[in-house]
Parts: sequence; structure tokens; C-alpha cells
Amino acid sequence: MTRDEALALLQEHLKNKNLVKHCLSVEACMRALAVRLGHNPEPWGLAGILHDLDYELTDKSPEFHTTETVKILRDKGVDERIIHAVQAHAAKVPCESPMDWAIFSVDPLTGLIISATLMHPTKKIASIDLEFLKRRYKEKSFARGARREEIEESRHLGLELDEFLSIAIRAMQGIAADLGL
Repeated sequence: MTRDEALALLQEHLKNKNLVKHCLSVEACMRALAVRLGHNPEPWGLAGILHDLDYELTDKSPEFHTTETVKILRDKGVDERIIHAVQAHAAKVPCESPMDWAIFSVDPLTGLIISATLMHPTKKIASIDLEFLKRRYKEKSFARGARREEIEESRHLGLELDEFLSIAIRAMQGIAADLGL
């Protein structure tokens, strides 16, 4: 599957623009992490862009999240490693590979970065730096849905938390126009 095919599939299945932006954020971070860790960014990016493909369909029954995505991706002949990562992000299967750990940790981090951006006086992602994000990160009441314990699983990638956060900030800054930030 190409990135253009994945994007078309995403736009077909997700109507919520913020959810689409979330998937684009996860994709950008996954690609950046793949490059940093010496992996091919294409499958990592596909896992990122497709990870919430069935979110709107399963939002009332979160226990089924990823089940429809898996069916769709298998029908399209998508690599099983990508499918496994999609399932791993929602803890439906154990994380086994660097791609799995990356998506598991990146998924909540993108929400934290967006929340930090929206509370920054400029409301521009270009204004977010590691220091600003870490202050927000330490505030347990800030962006409660951004599960810190999952973000910290990034240690399985062999990265210090500061580097992991920095990679994600830069990746999302690189798609600021797509995010409207």
C-alpha cells in the first residue's frame, strides 16, 4: 500500500478532521523515529496513518478498536508487521518490535503535544520546545488522556525520554500546515 492509498483509505473511513490530524501526527512521528532508529520509514508511516482507521466505527465499543482495521488491511494485502503494530498501539497484542513500541508510545504523545500547542500563547506548534513540553508533561492534570506510562515505554526503543519527545516535536512541526498549527 502506498502512502496516497493509505491517506485515501483514512479519509474514506474517518470524517472527524481532528482524528485525521491525529493520524497524520502519528505518521510523522513514526517516520521520524524509523529514520532515527535506522528502519525503513515507509511501513512505520503506514502503521501511523492507519492505526485509528476504525476509530469512528468502534468509538462506542472500544473493545473492538482495531478489529475492523485489521480486516480492511488484510483485505488490502498490507504487511502483517504493520497490522501487528496497529493492534499493538491499542494493546490488543503485545509489543514485539521497535515499530510496535514506537506506535504504542507515540499515540498518546501526539495528543500531549497538540494540547501543549493549544495552551501556548501563540497556539503555534513552531513555538513548542522540549522545555515547554516537559513542563506540561510533569503536570499530571494536564492532558490526562496522554498516558505518561505509555509514553515512557519509549525506553524500549533505546531512547532517552528527552530525545523521544524532541523527535516527536520536530516531526509534528514538520507538518504544521497539515495540522493547522
